[in-house]
Amino acid sequence: MASTTQADLRYTFEQYAGWIQQPVSKPSTAEQWVQRLAINEAEIQHFLSLPNTAAQPYQASLVQIKPAQGTVPRAQFTLPAIPAEPDQALKCAKDLNPELHLFTVLADTTPSGQPGYLHNLPIAVKDMTAVAGFPVTAGSASGHFEPAPHDALSVARLRSKGAVVIGMANQHEMAFGASSNNPRYGRVINPASPGHIPGGSSGGSAAIVAADVCRVTLGTDTGGSIRLPAACCGVVGFKPTYDSVPREGSIDVAPSLDHLGPIGTYVQDCALVYAGLLDLPQEPNWAVHNLDGIRIGRLGGYFVDPLESQVLGALDQACRSLEQDQAVVQAIMLPEAHMAAALQFMIITSEATASYTDRLQEQADKISEEIRIRLEIGHFLPAPWYIRAQKLRTDFNAHIDALFEHVDILICPTMRCPAPKVGATEVQIGQKIYPLHTAVTQLTMPFSLSGSPAISIPWGRAKDGAPIGLQLIAKQGDDWRLLAVAQRLEAAGHALFGKN
Repeated sequence: MASTTQADLRYTFEQYAGWIQQPVSKPSTAEQWVQRLAINEAEIQHFLSLPNTAAQPYQASLVQIKPAQGTVPRAQFTLPAIPAEPDQALKCAKDLNPELHLFTVLADTTPSGQPGYLHNLPIAVKDMTAVAGFPVTAGSASGHFEPAPHDALSVARLRSKGAVVIGMANQHEMAFGASSNNPRYGRVINPASPGHIPGGSSGGSAAIVAADVCRVTLGTDTGGSIRLPAACCGVVGFKPTYDSVPREGSIDVAPSLDHLGPIGTYVQDCALVYAGLLDLPQEPNWAVHNLDGIRIGRLGGYFVDPLESQVLGALDQACRSLEQDQAVVQAIMLPEAHMAAALQFMIITSEATASYTDRLQEQADKISEEIRIRLEIGHFLPAPWYIRAQKLRTDFNAHIDALFEHVDILICPTMRCPAPKVGATEVQIGQKIYPLHTAVTQLTMPFSLSGSPAISIPWGRAKDGAPIGLQLIAKQGDDWRLLAVAQRLEAAGHALFGKN
């Protein structure tokens, strides 16, 4: 921003702080607001340059999940490697937590599950979703530390099928960041590659799976927060169709963007737990023998310009594997994809500030400076900008829906680069330098805006050991078909690289 603009903003912020009853805690606060907005100046200027639209503001509608149409009987699947034994999982969690900072709180004693197809399956729940008997703090000192009296509906469904919760997963504070460097509970360590970030905001949920503590965990995803940590930790992260998994009992970040979903060792784990989250009486037959008749759209343009060379190589290799499994892979474009970052910034910033207003007013001193400043700047985005962003989102989502007239599944990398190194604030990809959060979310956020089901699966590693993730996306409601395609690609990846 030009210096005169910064000076004007600084003065405005200093005056405005008192009016919104948000005191400037120290002389540098207004300057911090200016600097934080400057990070997103590109998104703001891009948003202002977008044309007006006559569309109605985005309004989510309930989408029916299409029945699974798999051809592989469920009996042919097993859950290999890690037994579903809560006592072992809890012991492992207690042993590893002091070093890896995976949990915000752990169960005191080993829980026992009800009868059901998830009987005694140990899970961890991101510290955004209520579990009876555990505090739900959003990973922040500003949270509530009294035990929750009731399960969130999503957790209640899993428990009714026999799952047991051994603890609350650590995360990026208030689910508003990508590194999971938590100031209260410690920086989540990536078990797959300790020198690289575990991603966020569901970093603990992914790291718990990567550390073989639990087969599956529950996370939340607002702009990529299930898929990004899954990619960084070399596991599977599934964001279902928007609101197919109920959010009742979970803390809102941005309600029109928030999703709940599983992170697992295998696609199969995510499918099994997804059946529970849908409250199905049993896991359906969802898997297929091959991809004959499936049309895959390889996203180009925005989704490949730029890509780190090893990520591009992984994408090429995966597309060849899909073709070998009888899928038809074709190039496809979403010219409007460049709108995503601008729309996401306007919507998530406005909604998150609204969601956390009480904490900002009453407990600002208990929120880390990074998060507090980022939330406070939502006060300075004009309300008409938010409405305009939601109108443009309606247009944007229509363009995504139109892609599925030509293909069944979309594919692109989960991130433009392998998992970034711990401590990085910027990432260089080709000739471009991005702020960390921008670098890791650019390819996931379009499908948070659209509410499309999307899944990240691991596909090998970079030369320095950082995991690489690939993202598959389907039309809203096509969740089971997405899982079936992901499982076939996962199997091809295991054949090439082994499990890891």
